[in-house]
Amino acid sequence: MKFLSHSETETFEFAKRVADGLKGGEIILLNGDLGAGKTTFTKGLAKALGVTETVTSPTFTYVKEYDGRLPLYHFDMYRVGDADEVYELGLEEYFYKGGVVVVEWNKFDDVKNPIIINVKSLGDNLREFEINDEYTRG
Repeated sequence: MKFLSHSETETFEFAKRVADGLKGGEIILLNGDLGAGKTTFTKGLAKALGVTETVTSPTFTYVKEYDGRLPLYHFDMYRVGDADEVYELGLEEYFYKGGVVVVEWNKFDDVKNPIIINVKSLGDNLREFEINDEYTRG
């Protein structure tokens, strides 16, 4: 399924549609270039999950935790070299905490049944979000 967003507000609306279907235990892998809109999507997802804290990219801390209707664990693996480093840090433990895990710049090599969202900047404020068919079929 593809979704075109013309603004941050529309990105938040798409994120809310995704959030409404979450029950806990999901792993969302966000793919896209720098500035594509991955963190903006995550901010919208957090808002839809009832997170009241300001959501920022965890580039230098690897993961940030937020409380909402479901716990949200926001990963940024941009600075991680490879899967071995991820496992040395023990970050996969978050997969089993019953919350929603959002991973930007994925380096995990064995994620089971992820929700994959590809994000593309099409210029100015226009973004294309494509979510994997397995998720949309429920």
